Amino acid sequence: MFAIIETGGKQYRVEEGLELKVDLLKIEAGEKLDIDSVLLVDKDGDTKIGAPFIEGAKVECEVLGHSRGKKVVVFHKLPKKDARKTQGHRQDYTSIKVKSITA
Repeated sequence: MFAIIETGGKQYRVEEGLELKVDLLKIEAGEKLDIDSVLLVDKDGDTKIGAPFIEGAKVECEVLGHSRGKKVVVFHKLPKKDARKTQGHRQDYTSIKVKSITA
């Protein structure tokens, strides 16, 4: 059984027991999270597709913690002008573990 959920403007394919990193959520580590924006649920070939979401479907998750991604360096250089600009970015993530999928 798997489901496709939407969180943080992105879509993820999840199964029970899967650990994944999503964009930062304002929830403390160890708390329970219910995601109601379920787009698709497939159970042994029986597929339910929402328009846009499935009524009554939810994915129960546990928040494992928060972390930051690797640093990405953005470097701009204007040729023939001797102008340079360096900027860094680290994305914040929340690690979650899928406990159950109900449709």
